[in-house]
Amino acid sequence: MASYYHLGVLAASLLFLPLAPKAIPAGMEPQLAVLAVLAASIGLPYLVLASTGPLLQSWFHEQFPGESPYRLYSLSNIASMLALGSYPFLIEPLLTLSEQRLVWSAGYAVYVGCAMWCAWGHRAATACHTRLETSVGWGEAAWWLGLSAAGSVILLATTNQMCQEVASTPFLWVLPLAIYLVTFILAFGEGRWYNRALYSRALAVMVPAACAVSVMGLTLPVTVHIVVFSAALFVCAMACHAELALARPDPTRLTYFYLAIAAGGAIGGALVALGAPLVFTSYLEFPLGLSLCCLLVMMRSLAGGNWRDASIPLHKRIAPVAGLLLATLIPLAFLPEGNEPLTTSTFRNFYGVLRFRERNSAAGMQREMRHGHTNHGFQFLDVKKRWWPTSYYGHASGIGEALDGLARPAKIGVIGLGAGTLAAYGRAGDEMRFYEINPDVIQLSKNYFTFQRGSAAKITVIEGDARMRLEQEVRSLGLDLLAVDAFSSDAIPSHLLTRECADIYRRHLKPGGVLAIHISNHSLDLEPVVRGMAVHLEMQARRVDSGESPQLGTSEASWMLLTAGSGPVTGRKIFWTDDFVSLWQVMRWR
Repeated sequence: MASYYHLGVLAASLLFLPLAPKAIPAGMEPQLAVLAVLAASIGLPYLVLASTGPLLQSWFHEQFPGESPYRLYSLSNIASMLALGSYPFLIEPLLTLSEQRLVWSAGYAVYVGCAMWCAWGHRAATACHTRLETSVGWGEAAWWLGLSAAGSVILLATTNQMCQEVASTPFLWVLPLAIYLVTFILAFGEGRWYNRALYSRALAVMVPAACAVSVMGLTLPVTVHIVVFSAALFVCAMACHAELALARPDPTRLTYFYLAIAAGGAIGGALVALGAPLVFTSYLEFPLGLSLCCLLVMMRSLAGGNWRDASIPLHKRIAPVAGLLLATLIPLAFLPEGNEPLTTSTFRNFYGVLRFRERNSAAGMQREMRHGHTNHGFQFLDVKKRWWPTSYYGHASGIGEALDGLARPAKIGVIGLGAGTLAAYGRAGDEMRFYEINPDVIQLSKNYFTFQRGSAAKITVIEGDARMRLEQEVRSLGLDLLAVDAFSSDAIPSHLLTRECADIYRRHLKPGGVLAIHISNHSLDLEPVVRGMAVHLEMQARRVDSGESPQLGTSEASWMLLTAGSGPVTGRKIFWTDDFVSLWQVMRWR
């Protein structure tokens, strides 16, 4: 009967294939909005896809009781590795989103056909006998949930630590996810890759090392961070997943086991993605995740290890447990948030961790805002220098040149608020509209910096995604200048650089208005994309590079100024649309 039910679910899922993109719900918290879009776009097909794997393994065991179905789980993770490696480097650069949806939907339809064939065959093969179901104890299920949740926590915590706190590099998130999948492959493969005593010692070394590196910050090279965090992730995830593999039940209870793994992974993900931003103001889930992994492995060692075997020398029995106890307790020493003496305030939400601090520089005391390695602007505390436009926005920069050359009064739009530095250019009669998606940036800019309230212009700050807010404006704003400053980090909002978004910019610029785009980025060369926008808008594009001046508080900056004019746009051009964006095209290879 179960096969008939699954046949029906498989057939019904074909009605929900992601053939069209779903709109982001308005007025919803970003975490919930992401979940809502995913559920509406691909929820049922993904649920069926994820649930059919364990069923196929269960059917495999029923038809071939002498074969272990758990090796199929290792094989499925190898397939996940192939998909992970192929998407950002092969599929995304070659196919548009529409083509990807069609290819995926066609592949899913083929998969459903194969799964229905297997289900029909299983129905026929099991028609003559009754399947025996066995119950699962709460203690056993708790181990499954705990170990899988710990692995998920340490994966996401390490990804946050590496990608937001250490290096601003596109595709770096692929590395921790690949390591996580490798540990599943090894743990559920041949079973010869795990030695509890050896990994206990490895945890005792790598967990304190990872905590020490995280506290030392970028006084160490970035490569040291990446290597140590990757090694710690591998050891922790491998220990959790190998213990999970050792705790796997008889194949008759296989579906309960995979349900618990999925639930544990979801719990771990929810704790990091939803819970941690509400409770912590920094990435404290990283040391907590390390401690949790060590604690669970230590408990497993005490419950089922050979530490009580009198035939083994005492020091060999105690050493692994003592090492795990040490590795469990050391991360807890890093929980107080006093590790950054220069940090005055730290804020965290869905968009990451913001740090506000005061420090002394060559030009005097300054107050700055940072998001990981991205500088969101700073302000001098000296009264004579307080209104100087600093960082990427000095008078010698492209945006400084454009703003100084405007006829006043002027209407100015800015995408990306930061510390509000560009408000220093405001003159009496000017109107300046800032668009900012991160509410914590808005509060920091308002409470800790005086650029906005000291500006002579009328300042309006609009919270939300800038593109959506501009689309919602029925009438043209008639802007003299629109500055787009949202591309300094690796996770750029690429939807602000597409042809469709360029049309929105054009609608809100008055004839002869200037479109200024900040393209300073260590990892991405966005100049060809902006030149492609200029071709689409039939405007001229000019790049303006400015140097660093510590005495003026300015940094190296690169801006593209798009102005009205005729004639061809020279240089390499890349055309992004809402249906096709590829960061691979603009990577800086160094």
